[in-house]
Amino acid sequence: MNAHFETWRQKTSSSLKALDAGCHPKEVIATIAEDLLGHYVGKPLIDAYDVYQHLMNYWAETMQDDCYLIAADGWRAETTRIIVLDKKGKAKDKGWTCEFIPKPLIVAHFLAEEQAAIDELGAELETVTARLSEMEEEHGGEDGAFAALDKVNMARATARLKEIEGEKESKEDATVLTEWLKLNGVVTDLKTRLRQAEAALDAQAYDMYPKMSDGEVKSLVVDDKWLAALDAAVHGEMERVSNALTQRLKALAERYEAPLPEMVHRVSELEGRVNRQLERMGFAWN
Repeated sequence: MNAHFETWRQKTSSSLKALDAGCHPKEVIATIAEDLLGHYVGKPLIDAYDVYQHLMNYWAETMQDDCYLIAADGWRAETTRIIVLDKKGKAKDKGWTCEFIPKPLIVAHFLAEEQAAIDELGAELETVTARLSEMEEEHGGEDGAFAALDKVNMARATARLKEIEGEKESKEDATVLTEWLKLNGVVTDLKTRLRQAEAALDAQAYDMYPKMSDGEVKSLVVDDKWLAALDAAVHGEMERVSNALTQRLKALAERYEAPLPEMVHRVSELEGRVNRQLERMGFAWN
């Protein structure tokens, strides 16, 4: 992590966590923006105003609204249900949301193990699904096991397997169809388990909000949301500057790759060739 940003981050984290109901958002941004600008003034390789602009952009997009919520209600993280009307005007519950502390922050902080288990299921599902696709492509030609199927799915594959059962000449096709049906069953099972795990995680995350202490809310909002976003923006700016410098150095290296004596010799050689061509064309060259 960039040492300059980390120093500013530690100081700013403490001051932001001290905010409470009744705070003035305009004063908040004025203070931290001035401090950030002053912190980066004179630092090598990075423009302080570019860093400052990243802060102001994030303030306009997200942080300003959060600070107004704090000013009005303090550090309260409350969820809201997402209710939409269908074509018939009937209200339907589409889940929940929390703009102040989005669900991914809750999951990353409190439910990392559960998320890791879901990621493993997702990776396993992707692997098995890829294997199914490979089989369909490998055996989908005119003489393949799936050639007689209008569409490759569970019902048609099962029916085809029963149709060729016991036929010696179709033994290889039967083996392929049996393996495909087995893998398809694994995919169905994995999808069910994944859907159930995601629903359980969603319910766990939803139940976490009213249980959080003020300290946990402040840590999630200030450190994991605000300063993490600014950290990523500053590192992105440093990466941009680094790439620009690298490209510039590469261009200079290519420009001055040939030493001056060699370039002078080359110019002289080309000049001689031009003069000889002019002489052949009847032009005198003095």
